[in-house]
Amino acid sequence: MYELAAEAAVDEGMAAVSDGLIIAMIVAYAIALFLFALEAAYGRRKALAPGRMDPVGAAAGAGAGAKKAGGHSTLDLDAEEEAAAGGDGGEADARDAAPRPSAARNGLGLVALAVTVLGFLLNLGQIAARGLAADRWPWGNMFEFVVAICLCSVGAFLYAAFRYKARYLGTFVLLPVVLLLGIAVRWLYSEAGPVIPALHSYWIAIHVSAAIIATGAFMVSGAAGITYLIAHATEAKRAAGAKVAGIAAKLPASELLDRVSHRFIVIAFPLWTFAIIAGAIWADEAWGRFWGWDPKEVWSFITWVVYAAYLHARATAGWRGPRTAWIGVAGFACLMFNFFAVNYLFSGLHSYA
Repeated sequence: MYELAAEAAVDEGMAAVSDGLIIAMIVAYAIALFLFALEAAYGRRKALAPGRMDPVGAAAGAGAGAKKAGGHSTLDLDAEEEAAAGGDGGEADARDAAPRPSAARNGLGLVALAVTVLGFLLNLGQIAARGLAADRWPWGNMFEFVVAICLCSVGAFLYAAFRYKARYLGTFVLLPVVLLLGIAVRWLYSEAGPVIPALHSYWIAIHVSAAIIATGAFMVSGAAGITYLIAHATEAKRAAGAKVAGIAAKLPASELLDRVSHRFIVIAFPLWTFAIIAGAIWADEAWGRFWGWDPKEVWSFITWVVYAAYLHARATAGWRGPRTAWIGVAGFACLMFNFFAVNYLFSGLHSYA
């Protein structure tokens, strides 16, 4: 009896640790969001170091610009544009230069990135503590699913920031993350505890994990796609001679954002496909059929079709630009509808989520 009481006390202690880490990670993400927003609004637009995600011709343009700037690899494009506006020679150089990927940069972005890493570690610790408290995989309800999605979204963003130098997505990724965590704590929170018998299966570690990781990558893709549409509209205004100010004026090249969005859809789509297949196998074991047109199954398939159409349009029809971006955003909207609306507006075998 004493051993059972001690075990319960340890579980309650881990649950308290988990609940404390929720607040800590929300604070960390909110601070990082604020710092990323400051960098996006007040940073100087600088050329990004060459990489595989650069637009066509960017490497040559960056090299020429670096030579003019005395060999430095990071260029202050705001200063260059001001100098170019002062004479015909500068305008000619600006016309001749190849397009270079650029984004607003200052020291606050590095601090924001460090705070984001801290928030990610707190997020990871919260999920681990929650799992230890409940003695199960910690994604058995909507609250836990939201927290896990946010972890994967931030992880995907950090990968983009370090791998593709896409730190400029920080504001657009962390904004929905902070909002989702706020919704989870305010309206979706449930205490750590056991789940219904249907979820006592090793498939939860396979099917649900794949869906969570794919959703995190899709969220980064959605953020890049929405940012692309804003950047594309901004470039159209500039081409028409209109003056653009604010964060929109400091966004990176739309082509760069398009490539980032596409790259993460390419990563997430196979995972989402696997999640649907694994879910069908689990459904056959649990309910005796692979497919039953349950609302969650239907909208998961609709989401898959939209993203498949996106990839097909790019691969076969050669679509680029706003048309494919809107398809990607539509896929992300279907994903969010499947996640929130289906769980609360429709009844089905997945209603326990």
